[in-house]
Amino acid sequence: MRGWLAAAALALAAFAALPARAVTCETSVYEGNRYTLCKVFPAKEELRTFLSTPDGTPWGQFTALDTALRQQGRKLAFAMNAGMYHEDRAPVGYYVERGREQMRVISSAGPGNFGLLPNGILCIRARRADVIETRAFLRDRPECRFATQSGPMLVIDGELHPRFLPDSTSRYVRNGVGTSADGKSVIFAISENAVSFHEFGSMFRDFLKMPQALFLDGNVSRLWAPGVSRRDLGRTMGPIVGVVEAAD
Repeated sequence: MRGWLAAAALALAAFAALPARAVTCETSVYEGNRYTLCKVFPAKEELRTFLSTPDGTPWGQFTALDTALRQQGRKLAFAMNAGMYHEDRAPVGYYVERGREQMRVISSAGPGNFGLLPNGILCIRARRADVIETRAFLRDRPECRFATQSGPMLVIDGELHPRFLPDSTSRYVRNGVGTSADGKSVIFAISENAVSFHEFGSMFRDFLKMPQALFLDGNVSRLWAPGVSRRDLGRTMGPIVGVVEAAD
């Protein structure tokens, strides 16, 4: 265990850190539902994806990732599960880490939330991050330093996903991400109570004013935000998205 943690810490340290700025998280209420919202500025913070240790073992838990980072004097300032995954924790859709594509884009309709088109991609580039609808991504082919695909989209160009119903009875704890039009502001959200897709999407569109937003997962949603004493535990995860900064 100690050996792979040391190797993992060295690999993580190889990614040059940006000047650190603390992620801000807070709890808000919108239309009777409670959410924890974490705001990230990708031009000033090191926002990236994580999947596996150097030996191919899924990180799986926020604590394992944070432990490896702390061996290099760094820490996980914020993290969230970042999309659907298979039983072996491999991502269902597009996944990029340090510019290397590990899973291709999936653009066809399919079962489950991921296949409820349109779905989308969180694309992290130099000094910005964008949620991009999958067909638009394939048309423009932006080069992502880090990326993860999930679905469905919650908000597409300021409009809710067309399949969302105001009277839906499907309610879960859900998490997702929205980005500003200029890519300078990213807001990650997790509900503190069960919400419908329509409620969750409306919160991103009408409360957070995010023109693009992407569903990351439901029911298994988890958050790592030590600044607000949040260190969620649970079953082993697949892709993770988070912010790294210097340890105290």
